[in-house]
Amino acid sequence: MRLFLALDLPESARTEVVRWRDATIAGRDDLRPVPAAALHVTLVFLGSKPADAAGRLWGVAAAAAGACRAPGLTPLGVIAVPRRQPRLFALDLADDGGRAAELHRAVAGALADADLHEAEDRPFWPHVTLAHVRRGIRPEPWPARQPLPAPFTSCSLTLYRSEPAPSGARYRVLKRLELAP
Repeated sequence: MRLFLALDLPESARTEVVRWRDATIAGRDDLRPVPAAALHVTLVFLGSKPADAAGRLWGVAAAAAGACRAPGLTPLGVIAVPRRQPRLFALDLADDGGRAAELHRAVAGALADADLHEAEDRPFWPHVTLAHVRRGIRPEPWPARQPLPAPFTSCSLTLYRSEPAPSGARYRVLKRLELAP
């Protein structure tokens, strides 16, 4: 099964991001918006793991995250990924105080030390995927729209299972940990 650890958006932030995004791209048929329930900030992508590994992965991740505080995140703007021929558009987030990066280092490091995950070469990038580009289409640029959604604090770390579906992956919550403010 495909697994990842993510920071959840609080419901108020999720609602605001969806309203802002939907108003920004209203009438566009080149993009497939990510469902509201699937919006998250990926902390560690774990990839394909045996079904019996989820419990051990979660135990190590939760123990490492227990000492970390909930990160504050501030929307900076939208980035096309990749820039030249985008496959998706993501809301770039500032990691206020560096808590998200600290949580990422703690969890990814603990998983690597337990031989449950290989450390990634690329740096951690806090973002929320807003929309995917429909296949075979070169999208229009993301329109500038101010103001951006308000800053928020992500108070929960979740282990998700990614299940492929014709309309895009669906995410199922396996475990959740509330982070201290």
